[in-house]
Amino acid sequence: MSKLKLTGKELRSIGYPEAPVVSIAMNVMEKNYKHHKKEDVMEILKSILASPLEYQNDAILGLIAEQLLPKAPPLEGLGEAISLNQQGVQFNIFGSEHIEEGALHQMYQAAKLPIAVAGALMPDAHAGYGLPIGGVLATDNAVIPYGVGVDIGCRMCLSIFDFDPKELNNREAFFTKELHEATLFGSGRQFDISTPHEVIERKEFSEIAILKNLQGRAAKQLGSSGSGNHFVEFGIIEILEKDETLNIEAGKYLGLLSHSGSRALGANIANHYTKLAKQKRRLPGEANNLAWLGLDEEAGMEYWLAMNLAGDYASACHHVIHAKIAKQLGRKPMKMVENHHNFAWKEMINGKEVIVHRKGATPAGKNVLGIIPGSMTAPGFIVKGKGELASIDSASHGAGRKMSRSKAMASISEKDWKDELKKHGVKLLGGGLDEAPFAYKDIELVMQSQKALVDVVGKFTPKIVKMDGSVPKQWKKKKTNENVGE
Repeated sequence: MSKLKLTGKELRSIGYPEAPVVSIAMNVMEKNYKHHKKEDVMEILKSILASPLEYQNDAILGLIAEQLLPKAPPLEGLGEAISLNQQGVQFNIFGSEHIEEGALHQMYQAAKLPIAVAGALMPDAHAGYGLPIGGVLATDNAVIPYGVGVDIGCRMCLSIFDFDPKELNNREAFFTKELHEATLFGSGRQFDISTPHEVIERKEFSEIAILKNLQGRAAKQLGSSGSGNHFVEFGIIEILEKDETLNIEAGKYLGLLSHSGSRALGANIANHYTKLAKQKRRLPGEANNLAWLGLDEEAGMEYWLAMNLAGDYASACHHVIHAKIAKQLGRKPMKMVENHHNFAWKEMINGKEVIVHRKGATPAGKNVLGIIPGSMTAPGFIVKGKGELASIDSASHGAGRKMSRSKAMASISEKDWKDELKKHGVKLLGGGLDEAPFAYKDIELVMQSQKALVDVVGKFTPKIVKMDGSVPKQWKKKKTNENVGE
């Protein structure tokens, strides 16, 4: 097979701007996709151009995406210059001994915003863009697109089935097949035929300009799962005693757990409205990523509607996956438990309505159910919120990373990774070293740090795990946001 050869004219013909992105894209594709068909490569390049945020974490394609992401606009012609307050609002830190300095620094910056009302930092926190992952921030009549995150409405969804979990061993091939067939993994992936769903017919697609060109792709990606830390997995549910909120008898059950978000739809919304926010409000240094939109402004009202659409879309993606698998199992789930993170809500604090951003944080209002996962081998937990004001009714959204993706790829051996999977009896479909269990904090310690925030009502132990398998074995060092799923 002849080696791939691209020309600048071909890239410009599909909409690529001038250098340096054209030359970078040519070099990246000719080096890493040299034995692929040109038409396939051009489709990949079109997908990156349409949604660079969705590819910015990819070890190879992220080099191209980085060039397509909006740069900070020049100072001339910008909106209002904003100064941070000298003294930030007070915020509580849970599990501070587990939290890196970068996440603390970002939270302290967010607390100094003029719109900040209250904050909290969860024990799984680590650095991100704008708010840290694990950051909770309440604001006055304003929403911060990067306080919500790129993967708007990223979500956990758990179906509990009245099956003996021993079936996972007895019929492993069947359950493996169902995970392979129920969804698609990988940046930019979409189905040839879309699944009909009312969320795709929502009026926002025709009423908000940025959404008009996203409807078709959203339809084709409905029920897909993306890349990075997203997964769909079967495991064992253990309920130690019946809880009136979960309302399931003590025992062991079959569980289906999924984690993914709003795909290209959410990424494009985040990209568009972050750019608008930065144009309206110029914040100093790194705080620029915390630019906000007022909810009494047209752009802010638009973002709020688009964000909620993306959240509903993320939920629909999970429901499509779970419905496909439930149909194959021939049984409806006894119970579904689900929750967003990477979202903003209108809530009350001390009698005042505020906007609560939970970027990688689980809603934990009084008696609110949620799921906090561990890693591909560590258990996850079904939790019930205690409604703790000190955390703004929030808890962690997982174990949280203790290694960056590049560090994980450089320091974890495949042998140690495979030994860990074998030790825990986990069958992994796809996945990469960047998501190996060693890259994550100890979920048990994280849960200890938030005993005041949630009660544990059930435990989920993963057994057959499906993740994106396209991560290269050698992670190239480069400047990138390493928090896939942010």
